[in-house]
Amino acid sequence: MLGAVRTHAPSPGASTREPAIASRPTTNPAPIDADEPWMRGLHADTGYLLYRLGLRSGQLFNASLQESGLRLRHYAVLRFLATTPGALQRELSSSLGYDPSAIVGLVDDLEKQGFAERRPSPDDRRSRIIVLTEGGRAFLRDTDEAGQRVTDELLQPLDPAEREQLHALLQRVTESGLG
Repeated sequence: MLGAVRTHAPSPGASTREPAIASRPTTNPAPIDADEPWMRGLHADTGYLLYRLGLRSGQLFNASLQESGLRLRHYAVLRFLATTPGALQRELSSSLGYDPSAIVGLVDDLEKQGFAERRPSPDDRRSRIIVLTEGGRAFLRDTDEAGQRVTDELLQPLDPAEREQLHALLQRVTESGLG
């Protein structure tokens, strides 16, 4: 009878515990959709592996920059500025894939360190461009070795030819997909 409530007391010496529902199977059954592509393991997902590699790279690089008070995002801005005579904040945002509001804070931090400065744009006096200072150039020179150590640690399992191939493939994917 559904919803029945026990109204009688257990007999003397009887256990008041409810019996086990049913013995549980000793093996885990396969998920219903086990053969579906979306059920593959995380390590079979290239996107997830790239994400994990990016996280680890960021952690290692941030640890190497810790003493300077800067992070990988700052370094990326400096690296970009090293390749251009100056950039508008919106250019930094679109080129690096950072939110425009994040660029403001990053540039503020770099100005405080003396690594970058805002100057009037030669094309539009109402706009300001961000330029790398000599202090920023020196910082990049000093951190090149740390960056190479991080890369070497991450790619240690690969031989030199595999490293070159990985770099070329990542560059091709990045250039076509992140333009």
